[in-house]
Amino acid sequence: MPGENLSRDEARERAALLAVDGYEVSLDVRSALGEGDGGPRTFRSVTTIRFRCAEPGATSFADLIAPSVTALSLNGKDLDPSEVFDGSRITLEDLAADNELVVDARCAYSRTGEGLHRFVDPEDGEVYLYTQYEPADSRRVFANFEQPDLKAPFRFEVRAPEGWTVWSNGAGELADGTWRFAETKPISTYITCVVAGPYHHVTDSYERTFADGTRLEIPLGAMCRKGLAPHFDADDVFLVTKQGLDFFHDHFDYPYPFGKYDQAFVPEYNLGAMENPGLVTFREEYIFRGKVTRASYEARANVVLHEMAHMWFGDLVTMVWWDDLWLKESFADFMGTFANVGATRFKDAWITFANRRKAWAYRADQLPSTHPVTADIRDLEDAKLNFDGITYAKGASVLKQLVAYAGEEAFLEGARRYFKRHAYGNTRLGDLLSALEETSGRDMSAWARSWLQTAGVNALTPQVLLDGEGRVAELAVVQEAAESHPELRPHRVAVGLYRRAEGVLERYARAEVDVAGPRTVVAELAGSGAPDLVLVNDDDLTYCKTRFDETSLTALRAALGDMSDPLARALCWSALWNMTRDALLPAREFIGLVLRFAHRESDIGVLQMLHAWADAALTHYAAPRWRPEGTRLLAEGAADRLRAAEPGSEHQLAWARFLARVADEPGLALLAGLLDGSRSVAGLEVDQELRWAFLEPLAAHGLADESALSAELARDDTASGKRHQVRCLAARPSAAVKAQAWAQVVESDALSNALVEATIAGFTQPSQRELLAPYAERYWAAIEKVWAGRSIQIGMDVVRGLFPGLQQSPATLDAADGWLAAHQDAAPALRRLVLEARDDLARALRGQACDGAASTD
Repeated sequence: MPGENLSRDEARERAALLAVDGYEVSLDVRSALGEGDGGPRTFRSVTTIRFRCAEPGATSFADLIAPSVTALSLNGKDLDPSEVFDGSRITLEDLAADNELVVDARCAYSRTGEGLHRFVDPEDGEVYLYTQYEPADSRRVFANFEQPDLKAPFRFEVRAPEGWTVWSNGAGELADGTWRFAETKPISTYITCVVAGPYHHVTDSYERTFADGTRLEIPLGAMCRKGLAPHFDADDVFLVTKQGLDFFHDHFDYPYPFGKYDQAFVPEYNLGAMENPGLVTFREEYIFRGKVTRASYEARANVVLHEMAHMWFGDLVTMVWWDDLWLKESFADFMGTFANVGATRFKDAWITFANRRKAWAYRADQLPSTHPVTADIRDLEDAKLNFDGITYAKGASVLKQLVAYAGEEAFLEGARRYFKRHAYGNTRLGDLLSALEETSGRDMSAWARSWLQTAGVNALTPQVLLDGEGRVAELAVVQEAAESHPELRPHRVAVGLYRRAEGVLERYARAEVDVAGPRTVVAELAGSGAPDLVLVNDDDLTYCKTRFDETSLTALRAALGDMSDPLARALCWSALWNMTRDALLPAREFIGLVLRFAHRESDIGVLQMLHAWADAALTHYAAPRWRPEGTRLLAEGAADRLRAAEPGSEHQLAWARFLARVADEPGLALLAGLLDGSRSVAGLEVDQELRWAFLEPLAAHGLADESALSAELARDDTASGKRHQVRCLAARPSAAVKAQAWAQVVESDALSNALVEATIAGFTQPSQRELLAPYAERYWAAIEKVWAGRSIQIGMDVVRGLFPGLQQSPATLDAADGWLAAHQDAAPALRRLVLEARDDLARALRGQACDGAASTD
């Protein structure tokens, strides 16, 4: 709808005019059961808002996206909905100093994960509801002022079908058929929440006595669909939750402020999780139906702690507008890993951060859409796209650098002052910096200009000069920046010197130094013995792309697997991957390094990242003529490592999943045999999730037809099984299948968000480039209509997921450039998505040229 966007200027004007005293929201979701009438299924929403106006007589507006409004009144006067409601806004004229707005509306259930999402479990027919609002979808459920700086207390009540349980941010009670919830503290609209349905629910409690004798008891809850209850390891979720609460109480000196702490694992969720105070929601894929590696449990713990950190960074203290989204997301991303290492069994979580989270940041920071951590967010469409690798992972990396720069205790004391000073309020960048300046004694303005207010990633390369005796005469760090973002930043880095002795590549010297400008000499390392390898940014203190001199590259080619320190090894792998993406290292060489050394990787998360990178190197950066050979090498290597891995180990499971991604003809035969039982690998349990992982490549290569996939669904007739089947069906190598999948996603809105995602994933198979070629032209003809007619989430999924990135030719690049040139006035968010995909394609072509040149060397 044309009026659904909200600009920063409009929000500023409204915040200067209005102050909200409280909301009362009454929802009736009994209509969630039963058959619909063919139109949008709706529920009743009645909202009472009490608010003040600084300029009596002024005009403003409230937000509501709903099919219809039954009744409206402002200060006791009935308003005609047809005159004041346009489908997304309610015009409010002649406001008094004190106002009461009452809105009785019919709001629509969602199938896109935005607003109040309704899910029907195919396994048992049960209906489940949950809300998801960020950044601005609470207006799909109740009338409000949808911007983060108009905080208020909320009081919810919900009428639900008999036998259901309902949860919200506050504690609830059922009386006379209605669930009523305690009033919240002042919070923003986007973090209110309702979850309702026949969920499986487990309880526990957290208790803490503080130094002053104050006692805190927090009721804990965890819930999921009944169909997932047999797989739900709530005890582990509660363990991490309690460890996190202890950690944050120890470090923040501000007791958890929101009463209870429920965590709901919900179906068809668009995000990883959402930090609704008192009722955090997660995607249910964090409940594992089959065997997974330790990395999956570590990732879940990280998300639990990330959302918990938001209770302080984001919920207690909230950014004024989405420009400062980093004030919650960067901090939560950093704190998730900080707490994982400090409080849980996942002591190596910084290794995962260095490899996985930073890879996301490095990619985002080299796109044409890169932006400073503190971004320029003009409107809600901008805000939606800025939940990205810059705001999360680069921001968290920058905070890790800040901790090294200011000192851990000064950083934490700054946070403590920030919470106490701004509790239940809204802040901007300067509010945090002033607290950090007080505690660190450092001028934060220059640091903020370099790290928060400029875009781009620097590259740091060592230069080593040896004297006549073979010792280091001078070691310097050279800093470079991209032409588009020429800022050279101050970096606190550790420089490590490594040499190989007795089959081990180990560090023998280390120095910390402040790198500034284009070249910095590391005086402390002069006189050291000649290194085989120099690792700039050892210990991962700063955010940069690490480069190697030729001597170091030679050492890595020979002995990467011999590095004894797992973090140093992970940093080297990350640097090599960045070189591959930057067309400085041929894809075939990176793949060769993975084949030679990945099996020696002790950290399972790093191994799985290497598998993903090797697959991406083959798909995007390998020269097309070499791709069949690369496929054979990876498939043979994966099968060999699968057989050689310790029976029953997580490394064995990782190699099995990797084989499913890269299998050639013999590999596909092995997968088929593992599925039907005619082949076996000692210790490998082919559970239901692994069966689906094996079936997708078989379907994509025409070796598993519709009947085989239907039979598999009969074995696993669940919501998860249905998503897997839809993906596999769309993966089949048939023109008719591709046409049907395209129509289901692009030309119809019948599929839910989860099934749209599954269909797109199945449609885009790297082995089917020729089959997909006709859809390149159709993509350009379709995306504006999709963007205009579908929700922003579905629009993003379609525009990103169906971009013809597998048609890797200059002609596709020209087509993208042609569309961009002809659509200067298209929605900025749509143009950004196309620009990003176009940049990925251009990078792939440069990588393929680099790899092709390697074949003639």
